[in-house]
Amino acid sequence: MLTFLVRRLLFLIPVIVGVSVGVFLMVHLMPGDPARIMAGIDASQEDIERVRVSLGLQDPLPVQYIRFVGRAITGDFGESFRTRKPVMTEVGSRYFNTLLLGIASIGVAILFGGITGIISAVRKYSVFDNLCMMASLVGVSMPTFYLGLMLMLLFSVHLGWLPLVGKESWRHLILPSLTLGAPSAAVISRMVRSSLLEILDQDYIRTARAKGLQEWVVIGKHALRNATVAVVTVVGLQLGYLLGGAVVTETVFAWPGIGRLVVQSILARDFPVVQTCVLILALTFVLINLVTDLLYSFLDPRIRVQ
Repeated sequence: MLTFLVRRLLFLIPVIVGVSVGVFLMVHLMPGDPARIMAGIDASQEDIERVRVSLGLQDPLPVQYIRFVGRAITGDFGESFRTRKPVMTEVGSRYFNTLLLGIASIGVAILFGGITGIISAVRKYSVFDNLCMMASLVGVSMPTFYLGLMLMLLFSVHLGWLPLVGKESWRHLILPSLTLGAPSAAVISRMVRSSLLEILDQDYIRTARAKGLQEWVVIGKHALRNATVAVVTVVGLQLGYLLGGAVVTETVFAWPGIGRLVVQSILARDFPVVQTCVLILALTFVLINLVTDLLYSFLDPRIRVQ
């Protein structure tokens, strides 16, 4: 297990380097001059150059990249061009808000997707199975912003059960997590169903039933445990997608997360904040994949020797 972990950690080094280079180049190749934006519309060329020097933008890109990496290693991501506050001060609370939303959303996805997937597999080709597969297709196809607006219209405007926007209590988390978790629930439901159907056709399942074991024991103890191996990978990937794709949901519900901060910073050409946000989200996705690999190897020990 230790060798497997070390090998996976070594694989992360070129990935992290590639992510840092990609993030840096992506931000600096965006159109627009942050020095001109900060200096103002009526600023002279001398004022713009003075701002550019103060921001360190006059240096060649390789020099700026080395400076960025050197600071990032020590946890110093510089100051925001827009607010002149430390970047981590701007990003810290926003990141944990997005992480909270992502965890709640994946919890919703696992709960609804797992239950519907299991029942669909056990009641194959039944009315419930057909309805669940139809709902899964709708969940995957429906745009997130549209689903969010419909949930707001129903539960906040018409019924008045839940708050509309913001982040003041746990009740504000319900609608955003349902909106963000719906597509993942559809994916997980279909994966659980297909994995269980494949497992339920195995000989050892028929043997367990022939021994007179109750159906819930056959499903829960024998079939579901083996079907979980394939589902774990999907859940890990979906959590990474939720954290990175929460921009629309955070915008619709005015959720103070890192996605909204990225949009605001891109519009203001706030390079340090955009670089830090994207880099942190990318590293989070990489770490989630690492944890998924470790959990996958725990469920299926044969993977460790590969």
